[in-house]
Amino acid sequence: MSDLKEASLNAGNLEKANLKGANLIGANLKGANLFRANLKGANLLAANLEGANLKGANLKRADQLSLDQLSKVKTLHDTQLDNELFISLKEKYPALFKVPDL
Repeated sequence: MSDLKEASLNAGNLEKANLKGANLIGANLKGANLFRANLKGANLLAANLEGANLKGANLKRADQLSLDQLSKVKTLHDTQLDNELFISLKEKYPALFKVPDL
């Protein structure tokens, strides 16, 4: 398990990164490319996901992930989410699930 607590990864290229179970508490992922990254079970408490590309990422069972955090990302197209988050986000922010202009 990676410990990236409070890491500054803004605008970083983490495409296809395996961050399964990683500690990303308070990490700055603003504008990061997380295309097809595996974040399954990662702790994302207070992580900044503003403008992050989460296309195709796996966020199943991600810990401490909020609707507010995900509402600020660039895209959730093809992203794997727990049903509760998926339903809420799709209802409130349907544009996040459209094919993005990346």
